[in-house]
Amino acid sequence: MKKKLTIVGIIILALLIIDQVVKIYIKTSFSSDEVKFVFGEWFALHYIENQGMAFGTTFGSEMWHKLALSLFRVVAIIGLAYYIFTEAKKGAKMEFLVAVGFVFAGATGNLLDSMFYDFFFPFNPCEGFNQLQGSGVKMNCTDYGFTYPVEVRHKGFLFGNVVDMFQFNVYWPKWVPYLGGNQIFPAIWNVADACITLGIFTIIFRQKAYFPKKKEGEV
Repeated sequence: MKKKLTIVGIIILALLIIDQVVKIYIKTSFSSDEVKFVFGEWFALHYIENQGMAFGTTFGSEMWHKLALSLFRVVAIIGLAYYIFTEAKKGAKMEFLVAVGFVFAGATGNLLDSMFYDFFFPFNPCEGFNQLQGSGVKMNCTDYGFTYPVEVRHKGFLFGNVVDMFQFNVYWPKWVPYLGGNQIFPAIWNVADACITLGIFTIIFRQKAYFPKKKEGEV
């Protein structure tokens, strides 16, 4: 059990380091909404930040919306840590523990942004991703020599944005009904999102191997 937990812990730590290094690089090297294409024209680094859930989806404008999401992540992470420990104790397959570890790393990676980024990086009320209609929090934005009030998101511990940067620049063929000419997957995501998605899909597609049905007579 100890060996399995050590391996899973190392994998989780490595994923968290990769996730945070990429996010900090993008946040300190790119301007807001900047796009750079890599691997040809089909894959891009597109710097944005989101105030809500994975892949840029939103949850609401009120203070408790973001707080509830962050607290849910805290509870989920604690639950996943306990689950990994108990499953390792039961002798679960290493592959399964790694898959759950990927989900754990992804949830933790995005939570770290919300917990700490507002303390380490300056807050710019003029950035679109920091503005939130209906929040009730007002600040002055100075842009092109003009100063005007804007509503911004709540900030501080558990209220920070999550940094996203990866985007597939691939489109449906024009002849495809209803979808022709649109992006196949327009969402912008990060390493943490990819970890969660990979972990969940692995568990779904490999569930028969992870949770084999007991034969008649087995306890």
